[in-house]
Amino acid sequence: MNKEQAFDFLNRLAKGIALTFGKSCETLIHDMSVKGHPILAIYNGHVTGREPGSIVDVLGSTKDLDELVSGVDFVNHLAVTPEGRQIKSSTFQMFGEGYRLALGINFDFTELVGANQLLLGLMNVGGDLQSAIWQAGEGMLSEIFEEALKIVGKPIADMNKKDRLKLIKLLKDKHVFDIQKSVPFVSEKLSVSRFTVYNYLNELDKQEQEDHIDGD
Repeated sequence: MNKEQAFDFLNRLAKGIALTFGKSCETLIHDMSVKGHPILAIYNGHVTGREPGSIVDVLGSTKDLDELVSGVDFVNHLAVTPEGRQIKSSTFQMFGEGYRLALGINFDFTELVGANQLLLGLMNVGGDLQSAIWQAGEGMLSEIFEEALKIVGKPIADMNKKDRLKLIKLLKDKHVFDIQKSVPFVSEKLSVSRFTVYNYLNELDKQEQEDHIDGD
């Protein structure tokens, strides 16, 4: 492949990439055999404000590359333009007899950074809903439990079964046991097993059924 063929191939490739990725994607071909590596062809040059013949690089510099790195590919690196635009920049070298060319691809993602910050703000949450519901429920349980405890009029440590049944009934009448995790909460407060709390509830249900039958 001679220089003309190589340039034709890279030029078609540069144009195709620019068309594929749109106006934010600048593509260009450098002549690496000439000092300053002038631009031979460029598409979407508005991204960095350059034109064919320019020797200004994506960083806004005219400093020539060191000979040691002038033949190295640089892939997917961040470049910030003098205007503060954020660019994903890649350069691919193509050497042959009598030519040294390079294909540059510069994608301006500045607007995407702003969009990403907006999305992160929109997706920001204050915590897990289930945990929030439980915490709110736990606060309400504590309040109702303390009110019922005052009515019973005894410290938990001094309560007998009759006192605990009275407390459980007060809580049941307040629909406490309709709240998720109420049984574990009450069992912990009374220092009894969950099984015991369920037994108290069953006993109260039986008593209510018997009272209903007697009433009939």
